[in-house]
Amino acid sequence: MRNSYTVKDLINLFLSHIVLIIVITLLGGAAAFAFSKFTLPLQYSSHITMYVQSYAGIIENNSNPYNNISNSKQLVNTYIEVLKDDAVMGAVSGMLFEQFDEEVLQDNFRVVKGKITPESIRKCITISSVEDTSAVKVVTLTKSPELSAAICYNLTAVAPDYVDKAVGVGSINTIDKAKVYRNPVAPNNTKNGIIGMAAAFLLVVMIILIVDYFDNTIKDANRISKKYNKAIIGEIQQFGDGKKKRGKKGRHSTELVGLLTDKDIPFNVIESYKTIRANILFTAADSDKKIIAVSSSNPGEGKSTSAANLAVVLAQTGSKVLLIDADMRKPVQHKIFKVRNNEGLSTLIIKKSSVTNSVKSNIINNLSLLTSGPIPPNPSELLASDNFKALMDKFSSQYDYIIIDTPPINVVSDAMLIKDLISGIMLIVRYASTTYDELSNCMKQIKLAQANVLGFVINDVYKNHSSYYYNYKYRYKYKKYGYGGYGYGYGYGYKADETSEEEDAD
Repeated sequence: MRNSYTVKDLINLFLSHIVLIIVITLLGGAAAFAFSKFTLPLQYSSHITMYVQSYAGIIENNSNPYNNISNSKQLVNTYIEVLKDDAVMGAVSGMLFEQFDEEVLQDNFRVVKGKITPESIRKCITISSVEDTSAVKVVTLTKSPELSAAICYNLTAVAPDYVDKAVGVGSINTIDKAKVYRNPVAPNNTKNGIIGMAAAFLLVVMIILIVDYFDNTIKDANRISKKYNKAIIGEIQQFGDGKKKRGKKGRHSTELVGLLTDKDIPFNVIESYKTIRANILFTAADSDKKIIAVSSSNPGEGKSTSAANLAVVLAQTGSKVLLIDADMRKPVQHKIFKVRNNEGLSTLIIKKSSVTNSVKSNIINNLSLLTSGPIPPNPSELLASDNFKALMDKFSSQYDYIIIDTPPINVVSDAMLIKDLISGIMLIVRYASTTYDELSNCMKQIKLAQANVLGFVINDVYKNHSSYYYNYKYRYKYKKYGYGGYGYGYGYGYKADETSEEEDAD
């Protein structure tokens, strides 16, 4: 939840949703216009003007007509109230029944026991004084042009008698007859369309503000940087595309397309990773270990692709780089680089394979890959073993940089087990997906383990296009497989080289 907004925050917020705002506004206007044009009934208006004359003014000020007008003005408001009285409306109602069929009247008024209710007639009549005159203007509005004119006529016909009875002073007269106007005055479709656009605009803006106010996902890099006193190493805009393919047994998997060596990667994404490379090298410069772990709070935040691309840009500098897939519950590096995973880290640690057979050398110039190997029943124990430490010591002497793809910290603690072997963790945060609570829980675990965080990478930052980025689905439903059900089903239930419906790349 946000505490406050600046003008800049509001502008950026609305600009980020500008397409939605425009579309909803136009749809609201179109809906209001269509409703007005095809649903609302046509309404017709008529009008007439009545003039008030004061008898007292004529007698007392016969030589001064201006005093007569002044006295008449004082009577106008009184006469208006008289004309709105139920008795006057009743008289108008009686005349209308003589002039029109009851069906026409029922279509325009509320008829009870053969009489039009006074209130329903009043709703069709507007009576007002004409400024700086002693005139009273009557305007009517109904679904029938003849009915509107008839109401004006009937009101002027009964008005003099009721005014005389009620006030007893002066008179009210007309000098013309109400005309029948056959051009409808309502509904005003254009006006209603504009009102609909305004209403839709205000509604969508209000919804955006409410949703953003209560949105607990991370969208402000500076906020998390200040909160945890850690640098923002880089920001990566949305890129990549998932291509569906048919897997074994007719099941679907997602083949990740998002490696920097792909030809369709945007230039700005490549530059973002080069910036991350420079910042990582600067941040880890004081460490004697050139081993960097890449992790995230939760599944689906793009850590595996970020690890792969960091390894690629480091290799492009001419440094010898080894990328290790230590996410032995949900490995994906063999899919990203399209290599086999029959041997790898798991078999190497337990000495069931050799370094030569396990490490895929120079899959890209200067970059080697150690895949996860077959999924073991005890990945945490393997990473905490002396054999793994010995391997890391050996690799450290052979490679300039080692990048380790580790599981999400909020799911399992594997990344914490290797904290003494690495210079630090590059933590991937997915824009508008990772919540502050999730990141807070992750940082608490890192602090408890006394591990070092090199900084944050904000991944999948929105652009104007829409692309779904790395749907890394982990299952939390507890199941028992042949290995005793480690990690509440995290990444289990499939063979190392077999994909399932829930097996998607990070």
